[in-house]
Amino acid sequence: MKTLTKEMQTAISPAKALELLKDGNKRFINNLKVNRNLLQQANETSDGQHPFAVILSCIDSRTSAELIFDQGLGDIFSARIAGNIINEDILGSMEFACKVAGSKIIIVLGHTKCGAVKGACDHVEMGNLTALLSKIQPAVYDEKSVTENRSSSNEEFVEKVSTINVKRTVTAIMQRSPILKEMIEKGEIGIAGGTHDISTGEVHFYDDASIIK
Repeated sequence: MKTLTKEMQTAISPAKALELLKDGNKRFINNLKVNRNLLQQANETSDGQHPFAVILSCIDSRTSAELIFDQGLGDIFSARIAGNIINEDILGSMEFACKVAGSKIIIVLGHTKCGAVKGACDHVEMGNLTALLSKIQPAVYDEKSVTENRSSSNEEFVEKVSTINVKRTVTAIMQRSPILKEMIEKGEIGIAGGTHDISTGEVHFYDDASIIK
């Protein structure tokens, strides 16, 4: 697998970028990883990087974007925070990744059995975690189909909240970053949301949380 160059990155469309990630995930779930010389990639990216995607995912130890999408050094920007939420620092990082460094797609990636989402469902308060979970709380309140046992012990409720949280984050990125919104509207970059099933490794992308032109 070749290390990405500026020319290769420029030739990738947002739709192609999503296809590359989907193909990588298929390899991952089938245990067919591409053979890479990571030391060579380290050397070849030492003077510059040209990742084709920026992925916002959870800090969960089972959800490494590089692994579940079978990507090498220099292929993707990876932003990780509990509950795959956004703040101005992450938005700034995404703006750098896309506007300055040339990435072609933003992925907001939730995952099943997310501890942060469970904490928000249970209204946990603990130190600095309280403020973080408060950013997930709107997704808890937006989930109205489950009327009984709205807690982490209800797996269906947790997964529905997790999905809503991802979709809210996709929307918030476009609302809070005029730079990224303009790039998405012009078709210069795409954005998509999805969920990683930690049991199977498969990533499911949401059609109603994607703008790929």
